[in-house]
Amino acid sequence: MNLQPELQTALDQAQQPSIQPAPLHVPQPTPKPSAQTVLALKNLKMSFGAKEVLRGVDLEAGRGEIIGYIGPNGAGKSTTVKIMLGLIEGYSGTVEILGEDIRTSGVSYKRHIGYVPETADLYDNLTPREYLTFVGELYGMSFEDADRKAEALVTLFGIKDVYHSRMTSFSKGMRQKVLLIASILHDPDILFLDEPLSGLDANSVMVVKELLEALAKAGKTIFYSSHIMDVVEKISHRIVLLDGGHIVANGTFEDLKDLNHEGSLEAIFNQLTGFDTQSETARQILQVIRGVNRDE
Repeated sequence: MNLQPELQTALDQAQQPSIQPAPLHVPQPTPKPSAQTVLALKNLKMSFGAKEVLRGVDLEAGRGEIIGYIGPNGAGKSTTVKIMLGLIEGYSGTVEILGEDIRTSGVSYKRHIGYVPETADLYDNLTPREYLTFVGELYGMSFEDADRKAEALVTLFGIKDVYHSRMTSFSKGMRQKVLLIASILHDPDILFLDEPLSGLDANSVMVVKELLEALAKAGKTIFYSSHIMDVVEKISHRIVLLDGGHIVANGTFEDLKDLNHEGSLEAIFNQLTGFDTQSETARQILQVIRGVNRDE
């Protein structure tokens, strides 16, 4: 995909200096000779008390890849991402980002990362300008550069008129746009996105999809987590399915479709996670709503 001409031009201008299933082994795509591994998990394990959340996750992501990271609730997706972000300690195994073990590299690697969490608390008493320049400065940008890029980006995302307004009255979609801008403002090498399209209108969704493809072509690595299977299916170069703390599938959508003989990612997801009771569960929920005894 290509960004709309006006979107590409504005972005270019903004970037100028200012003066318990058993694991199912699906063959991974062979990296191109110039491909660079920017993220590597080796035998990653994590427990909370007696609960083992990650049970030996091995995963690599290359430069310019969009990885669709999916799984049922409680599979360990958020835990994996939080470990890579340095938000959770106490794991075993190795996490390497940009060639360095994050246990020993300090926090400098975080300057190369952008993150959109599934739920985030914005500082409501701030304006987008105040919030975004604050975030930019945390990443080492000057106030002037952060302000210039932030204003260009809020304009492109259609919220320029509220750039100086307090965010207390912002809609979910407006807040999500601010979070998206905050994640890309400092031009990161790796993006971790958890339900990034939540609350966005249809036009904004199309812009973000094209932007992600453009960022990948520019060499950015994108770790995309969502429960909206059709979006993951369409934008991901590779899909990783986590279930019960294990990777049970890892390959392109075509790899997974050929191996599982299913036509959609949703059907593949249900097959690999062993879930096939959706129709019966929906019927029982309807019965409860209507006050009908489930045994009748």
